[in-house]
Amino acid sequence: MALGLKMDFELIPAIDLKGGKCVRLQEGIAERATEYSDDPVAVALRWQDQAATRLHLVDLDGAFTGTAAHLDVARAIFRPLKIPVQFGGGIRSLEQVDRVLSLGAGRVILGTAAVEDPDVVEQAAKKYADAIIVGIDARAGKVASRGWVEKTSVSAIDLAATMRSRGILRVIYTDVSRDGMLSGINVRETEDIARRSGIRIIASGGMAGFDDIRHLWQRRASGIEGVILGRALYDGKLDLCEAIQKLKELYAGQENHSLP
Repeated sequence: MALGLKMDFELIPAIDLKGGKCVRLQEGIAERATEYSDDPVAVALRWQDQAATRLHLVDLDGAFTGTAAHLDVARAIFRPLKIPVQFGGGIRSLEQVDRVLSLGAGRVILGTAAVEDPDVVEQAAKKYADAIIVGIDARAGKVASRGWVEKTSVSAIDLAATMRSRGILRVIYTDVSRDGMLSGINVRETEDIARRSGIRIIASGGMAGFDDIRHLWQRRASGIEGVILGRALYDGKLDLCEAIQKLKELYAGQENHSLP
């Protein structure tokens, strides 16, 4: 691959925190959690050592209760990492956004606030620009809030479009019914939301292997700019170093194909 070739698609390993430990949920259900490590800092450093360019960190307890519960753990992760971290879970006010960014987060993820208090999202976007990212979690195309427990009548596409009008540049779109199930990313719906809303999308939920990455990468012109990697990494279905190398090869093949 030629030097200087821009990688416009990002592979982002995830750490979900519950009770101070790294876990993965199935379909967003708190009772269906698999524990992977009681040392989230070590896990974060492992993903950094394997060439991750960003980390996705979620406070599940905060998402369910509405009050961030793992700020000390988050700060302990921010400090040694050289890569940026996007952090969410229970952040529903501008004051909480201020605090999380002051602790060292690179991005703050707002989820429930986007549905219940979009003015907060708009204020945060005006103050911090692209450091604010909205998480849209949906079942059958309808947004689920408050830790995926409450299903709303709001469509994921409509919320994405509203967030764009409020100044948000990107969203994380998760098909909750696939999350943690290794059943494959909902590529069609992810692409549809990106094209119809005009907002940048990071895909999430159901990653099964590199074929999902390839299918999303092939559709990045629609606005898909990355994917969250969760259980596939933790269960050994996907190797991060290998996936990054394969992604580079996709870019190299594209570049070579475009040469005269």
